[in-house]
Amino acid sequence: MKINDLNKIEKLYFGYEEIGNALAIKEASAKVAASRYVKQGLLLRMKRNMYLLRNVWNTAGQDEKLLLANLGQVPSYVSLATALDFHQITTQIQRDFFESVAMKRTKEIHLDSTVFRYVKIARPLYFGFNKVKGIFIATPEKAFLDAFYLLSLGRYALDISALDTEKLDRKEIRRLSKKFPSNTRRLLKRDGYL
Repeated sequence: MKINDLNKIEKLYFGYEEIGNALAIKEASAKVAASRYVKQGLLLRMKRNMYLLRNVWNTAGQDEKLLLANLGQVPSYVSLATALDFHQITTQIQRDFFESVAMKRTKEIHLDSTVFRYVKIARPLYFGFNKVKGIFIATPEKAFLDAFYLLSLGRYALDISALDTEKLDRKEIRRLSKKFPSNTRRLLKRDGYL
């Protein structure tokens, strides 16, 4: 079976070009092969021209899944409860659920039983993230503020009781919150964070 040739691709994810090279076929045929292997369950499709071998996906760790979260919608950065969990600010662990903030649109990508969720925010609020281990991820304070911003819009649920807010830098929250709308700042003030 030609799927064994695909196992020679030593990458987390790949596209039609790599499929074509591994199977010694043209790109048009690689698209057909990719579609067939997805239907057979041997490949997983993250998005157009981005595939993973099922066996690679099954052994992927947290960092690899966070990297995939960045690639599911570009540009985006990991934020909200996923980033708060990464920074050990929340005890609320989300298994197989990765949240990111994006500028394009709100959408979800389902890969097996895992969900990659992207929430659109206003362009001026697209800041406050770093690259850690090759992953674009919100700082703890920005992830917290992103959650409050969406909470103030009625588009997010945050279990505040699960947060260890002592680990957050209150001065940084105050500084960053100046860029957020007044309804977000009012909510932060009501809950004692400003």
